[in-house]
Amino acid sequence: MKRVFSFLKKEPMLTVSVLAALASFFITPPSLALLSAVDWRTLGTLFMMLTVLEGFKREHIFHPLLRLAGRIKTLAGLSLFLVFSVFFSSMFVTNDVSLIIFVPLTILLFREAKREELILPMLAFENIAAVRGSLLTPFGSPQNLFIYGQSGVSAGRFILYMLPLWLLSGALLVCFVLFPYRKNVRERTGIGGAGFAEGAGDKKRTVIYLVLFSLVLFTIVSRTRFWPVAVGIVLLAVLFADRRLLLKTDYVLLLTFLCFFVFSSSVASNEAIASFLRSVLKNREYAVSILVSQVISNVPAAIVLYPFAENRGALLYGLDSAGLCTLIGSLASVINYRIYVREYPKKGGKVILTFTLVSLAFFLIVVIPGWLISRTPL
Repeated sequence: MKRVFSFLKKEPMLTVSVLAALASFFITPPSLALLSAVDWRTLGTLFMMLTVLEGFKREHIFHPLLRLAGRIKTLAGLSLFLVFSVFFSSMFVTNDVSLIIFVPLTILLFREAKREELILPMLAFENIAAVRGSLLTPFGSPQNLFIYGQSGVSAGRFILYMLPLWLLSGALLVCFVLFPYRKNVRERTGIGGAGFAEGAGDKKRTVIYLVLFSLVLFTIVSRTRFWPVAVGIVLLAVLFADRRLLLKTDYVLLLTFLCFFVFSSSVASNEAIASFLRSVLKNREYAVSILVSQVISNVPAAIVLYPFAENRGALLYGLDSAGLCTLIGSLASVINYRIYVREYPKKGGKVILTFTLVSLAFFLIVVIPGWLISRTPL
């Protein structure tokens, strides 16, 4: 029992989701109908994505790109490279995975350059890059994946709808990243070609994971009703290639999703609560989603609020902006915080302060344009 409590203490989001699921049974008694209302397609797709991306990390598929970073000669150039590597890669490998790949490299390279004071600002910029870069595609973040799967809009329509905010965020991010170097934009790194540690990946497994990744993207974009077949293919292929990889899949995130799906289905089944949430959300999806995300994070907020939202675009814009307010607003931000605190255990408070100030400054600039664009339905 102590181990259970210790585990739940380390995973606060899972704890909240489990408590929410248990509370939901007092709202609507458990039934097969409640279970069938769970979005199993999203859970299956998320399982495939998380598992295949673990394969990417194990086979060092990104290492050529990482080694390139060590050859950049100026600090400004290195910072832009790292931040926009997160910005662009998060569109395809999800924002949390992008941070897991590039944050350790950022810490390593700025240590090599003997400019550790720049690590925290750079990680704050990378956090923004992960949150804003991932908003463009249906598979950039778990909340995008969920809303895209539920909404029925085409991938092209989804991307065009998110494009203005993505472009604005990218342009603004350049200004933020260059600000620390405003007095000397040509300052040298002094690293002398240091790169990321070499990693020898297995070529056969690398090909398998690249093919599986293509299958996952096809499954998401096409919305094929044969998605269970895709899940089976991924599972069998991983069992053949490296069964230990299945132990690395983020089952905590999957269980968190499941619990919030149960809670959302239960709430939706109760007409009184559903009516209240509809009235609260009506014409306020953008603001309410941002506020609710600061309490339970944007992924759970997406699951709980979506059934009652009329303007799905405003809800999506709000959820994708929520990670700019506080650390808890986005699961990706929490991951970024964890990685840094492992390296600098005594600087947790400084991380929160820096992340919050930098992200809020960015948020205050993009919040009004985001609200104006979100008034157009998705």
